[in-house]
Amino acid sequence: MESSARRDEAAVLTPREIYERLDRFVIGQDGAKRAVAIAAHNHLKRLLARRLRRTSLIKKSNILLIGPTGSGKTHIARNLADILNVPFTTVDATEYTEAGYYGKDVEVMISDLLFKANHSVEDTQRGIIFIDEVDKIARRSQGARNGAGSRDIGGEGVQQSLLKLLEGREVYVPLNVTQAWNKSDFVQVDTRDILFICAGTFSDLHDYGDEGGRAMGFGADDAAKRRQRRISTKQLTEFGMLAEFLGRLPVVVQLDRLGEDDLLRVLTEPPDAIVREFRELLAMDELEVDFAEPGLREVVRYSLDRGLGARGLRSILEHVMSDVMFEAPERRRRQVAVDAGFVRERLRGLDSTQLDV
Repeated sequence: MESSARRDEAAVLTPREIYERLDRFVIGQDGAKRAVAIAAHNHLKRLLARRLRRTSLIKKSNILLIGPTGSGKTHIARNLADILNVPFTTVDATEYTEAGYYGKDVEVMISDLLFKANHSVEDTQRGIIFIDEVDKIARRSQGARNGAGSRDIGGEGVQQSLLKLLEGREVYVPLNVTQAWNKSDFVQVDTRDILFICAGTFSDLHDYGDEGGRAMGFGADDAAKRRQRRISTKQLTEFGMLAEFLGRLPVVVQLDRLGEDDLLRVLTEPPDAIVREFRELLAMDELEVDFAEPGLREVVRYSLDRGLGARGLRSILEHVMSDVMFEAPERRRRQVAVDAGFVRERLRGLDSTQLDV
């Protein structure tokens, strides 16, 4: 038994190992990756202590990610789930309402995870749930800048409903995600070891769109500026987040806007980079594509100018390459140069609101 316990402890990934694996797929955001790696490591140790039936004081390391659109919040969470080899699901906080109102009850997000875990309750209970747009469920009853009415069935009520899930309770969740209102088919799931990662832009708190913010990089020169821009718990509560809700998200991580060089690396460097994917797709039609750096920078600048971040890169490149992809089977054994002129010509007149981001 003792040797088995030692093997289990050795199998827990260190923060550095988690960070290095994240670093392969997530460009930039070094501080965020380190913080998430530490939280994930502590989560693994908590799971280990429970598995070995040890009495442990380790609390849940639920995470709140704050950052502009396209800064990598969802990407970090999805890759973390792959690294930890646990079920993962993404939900939108705005789809849920206070219990008793038309809309999804918060227990349905556990159903989503159960479905991703092939209905294995054991796997579900160690999975990760990513709750996006959490800033959209801020309390609105005060009628402040982030509010539009006095009744708040989609704000404070949802935060209250999420408290029991974040802290850890045994809850009954519907087996059928598409028919959550059918009360006959339920299963009991313990959420104590489910890791919750909440994310939001909280754009009212920081003007991410200003020119200074866009120019900010990751160098030492801007370190002081970024420290001054840290969002405090007081700001979040004034924004409309409940103190009890924030208390169940002990790890708060801020992500910076990705700069031009970072977005260029997103396009080309990761093992699953978009440019690598296009090359492979077109190589199957015996078409060789040369993605010149000036051409890729045009794609990056288009995304930056419209505040789309990394999220917009795929849609922009899909539009740029649409004619080539359509004609590829008929253009065997030929080369295509995707340079600055090629990209500018195809982006001219494109309405960014038509992009699927």
